Amino acid sequence: MRVQDLAQLSTRMFKTNPLRTWLTILGMGVGTGAVVILVGLGFGLQQIILEQIVFGDSLLSLGVSATGAQGLTLTPEIVQKFEANEAVVDAAPLARFPALVTYKGLTGNVFVQGAEPAYLRYAGITPSAGEAFVEEDINDASSIMLSPAVLKLFGIEDEDAESFIGERVSFRLLVPADDGTDLVNEIILDKEYIVKGITKEEGVLNALMMLPELREYVGIDEYERVQVNVVDNENLPLVEAWLVEEGYRVTALSKTVEQATQIFKGIQAVLATFGGIALIVSAIGMFNTMTVTLLERTKEIGIMRTIGASPNDVKYLFVSESIVVGFLGGVTGILMGVILGVTVNLFLNFIAGQYGGQAVSLFAFPLDFLAFIAIFSAAVGYLTGIFPARRASTLNPLDAIRYE
Repeated sequence: MRVQDLAQLSTRMFKTNPLRTWLTILGMGVGTGAVVILVGLGFGLQQIILEQIVFGDSLLSLGVSATGAQGLTLTPEIVQKFEANEAVVDAAPLARFPALVTYKGLTGNVFVQGAEPAYLRYAGITPSAGEAFVEEDINDASSIMLSPAVLKLFGIEDEDAESFIGERVSFRLLVPADDGTDLVNEIILDKEYIVKGITKEEGVLNALMMLPELREYVGIDEYERVQVNVVDNENLPLVEAWLVEEGYRVTALSKTVEQATQIFKGIQAVLATFGGIALIVSAIGMFNTMTVTLLERTKEIGIMRTIGASPNDVKYLFVSESIVVGFLGGVTGILMGVILGVTVNLFLNFIAGQYGGQAVSLFAFPLDFLAFIAIFSAAVGYLTGIFPARRASTLNPLDAIRYE
């Protein structure tokens, strides 16, 4: 049988039984749509979470801190040693000192941090309100970034963080005395700093300024932490092993991302299972439809056999019909799921915009996933049609012609 004839015959059902055919496709679409919307929810949640921790260079960066053992410290010389490694692009240090912060007569305890803009990129530090420091701000001597916990010291809640941008705060550093005693020197920073941005670092009392500005008031002989940026993914484990061998504590954001990805794969599998139940029910309905079609067309099959159609021609005809129905059911389900997901995303973003929230996409639909669903639906159609097709191909032509 020619492919052209097979295509015409396998789509004849849209003319002979249009209502039943479209209802079957719709049934398959509902099952497929359930899979699309549930797995799309899993992809959306994964995207929302990973967007909070994945920021460009941060995936190729290692956080290095001294363990306190073996007298290890992170000095400027050590930073230069890190940078001398051929697999290292850059090493950005962070200095930290306890301090007192004052805002409109209210004073609280915080940690003042000094870092360069590169450190923010490598550590994935981004603002929840306002702006973050960029390379052009390296010599900014008047701006500060605060964590949300600092705002709460002054009774400012997270939803009001945006209103705190542009406010002025002052600091007094608490630096240990050089004589080896437990005495603490208080260093007054003789200016007020303008709040440039609010970070997303929950649960920490941090105030971040540019490292050159902090050096104006206190000598920095030792750093709290260093972010080491590596050339590529292949060198990431090699540099990590080298740093661990040197005795440093190393953390990699890429490992956190991998763990999060594995968790979300499990979530997507669970959601797909629930959607798959609806798809199985739809497939059973489609199998029932193909079986009924076989009974209705038994006499037609007999006529086809008597005029020269082979058993394989009959089998190919039924299989192609079921594949067409399955594929169209998959496309229908994809449209249903995507339209519902996009509608929910638009609604949530509209609500977020009305109340000053951040726009998010609760549902996400990667193209490769949608392509897989379309192919998988055609495969389901094939599986549900293969049994009726085999049965049709084995009918005795004379018995089929006499069938009423």
